[in-house]
Amino acid sequence: MTKTKNKKTFVLDTNVILHDYRSIYNFEDNDIVIPITVLEELDKFKRGNDQINYHAREFVRELDQISGSDFFLKGAPLGKGRGRLFIQTGVPFSPKMNDSFGEDIPDHRILAIAEYITEKREGEKVVLVSKDMNLRMKARSLGILAEDYKTDQVKDLEVSLNKCIETKEDFSQELIAKLYESGEAGIPVETFFPKEEIKGNNYYILKNGSNSVLACYDPVRKVVRKVEKLNTFGIYPKNSEQAFALDALMNPNISLVALSGKAGTGKTLLALAAALQQNKAFEQIYLARPIVALSNKDLGYLPGDVNEKVSPYMQPLFDNLAVIKHRYNMHSQENRLIEDMLKDERLVISALAYIRGRSLSNVFFIVDEAQNLTPHEVKTIITRAGEGVKMVFTGDIDQIDSPYLDRQSNGLSHLFDRMQGQDIFAHVHLEKGERSYLAEVASNLL
Repeated sequence: MTKTKNKKTFVLDTNVILHDYRSIYNFEDNDIVIPITVLEELDKFKRGNDQINYHAREFVRELDQISGSDFFLKGAPLGKGRGRLFIQTGVPFSPKMNDSFGEDIPDHRILAIAEYITEKREGEKVVLVSKDMNLRMKARSLGILAEDYKTDQVKDLEVSLNKCIETKEDFSQELIAKLYESGEAGIPVETFFPKEEIKGNNYYILKNGSNSVLACYDPVRKVVRKVEKLNTFGIYPKNSEQAFALDALMNPNISLVALSGKAGTGKTLLALAAALQQNKAFEQIYLARPIVALSNKDLGYLPGDVNEKVSPYMQPLFDNLAVIKHRYNMHSQENRLIEDMLKDERLVISALAYIRGRSLSNVFFIVDEAQNLTPHEVKTIITRAGEGVKMVFTGDIDQIDSPYLDRQSNGLSHLFDRMQGQDIFAHVHLEKGERSYLAEVASNLL
């Protein structure tokens, strides 16, 4: 949060804690107020295996550790350089609250407390922090200051997207020719970009008139090399972005890859094809996606056993596998390999929730729809990686299903913003749709 000279008081909504259970430590020297209603709501989330359930449990443990005998009277210190944490019990609805929001529901009780704290701490800036846009709007209608939880938001998102692939116009024709000649042998980076400090796996389109070459900076050898268009398990890149994506996916020195872009750009298909191409290098290929249940309902509300509940959510992943299988004859060696891998569970397509608690080793792990994960969830997944693991996160940051995430606060954006420049990481943003002309036009215009 932004540091100011005047001390503030922040009232936290439940969804902030479920998003980041350590959020109370991210408000510098300002005081934090937790409405009692939030504790009631957290109690409902304590049981379960999803990340929000984990966050609910961890916050309650954190609260138990810092609270003392006079906690409800004087609050609790949050540490050096931080403010104090208070719990505010319920308050009656004001006439203004009753006139506007008479229904007694948790959101309105939190609003009532925010209004009460605002009046109680007159002269001090009181802000309701919520990831619920509608609740923030309700707060403002009452004259209550309200804002999103900003700690893990990406500030310069467009800069991060544009940096992963750079186009150099009027580049030296001599150097382009030299790169074509030497190819993988590598040319010192200073020869290409004498005034630039380059790090990480940057991708470039180097142009001179009608001549161009695809190139990549290799941070391990500290050279610029030519990027070839690889035929990967029947999938051939249709544009430069896809060529860069396959280069990152097939590079053994890159253990973490982020592929962002709109629907139809081939993110998941490329990742799956690269994994199958390298099947001998990994013990298992794991393709998973988070489940964002409809109407915020748990999977338990859906009929059937576990597989029947999950199957509709996993169908897009099986569709990508079918595209690859259709590249070959039904009785081909490639299709037999895929069937054998599925049978032996060397190729697993599953809901992301089912990998919780697992330690991953020697696995090619693809997380689809990663834009629906929080930054903390992405971190939790990556920190499970053992030796020999390659992780790929794919997603479209403009198609977020979670009501409390946006382009700047989702886990995929957070990942490529924070990991940019690391030797083991590559990010490719794909913009050109390749499903069909119809799909491309619809994506751009509708």
